[in-house]
Amino acid sequence: MIPKDPVMLLSFMNLKLRDFYSSLDAFCEDMDVDKQEIVDKLAAIDYHYDSEKNQFV
Repeated sequence: MIPKDPVMLLSFMNLKLRDFYSSLDAFCEDMDVDKQEIVDKLAAIDYHYDSEKNQFV
């Protein structure tokens, strides 16, 4: 359901967070996905969740 490629995942996540969800936790709960898996995959390409901006930067 979510992209496996880290770069595509980054774009997907930031779009969803910007347009539909108030937080990463809200996204993960609604989509029933593992938050740590997303965080780890994006950390591998040096992107980290910023809760104040509600995006991966």
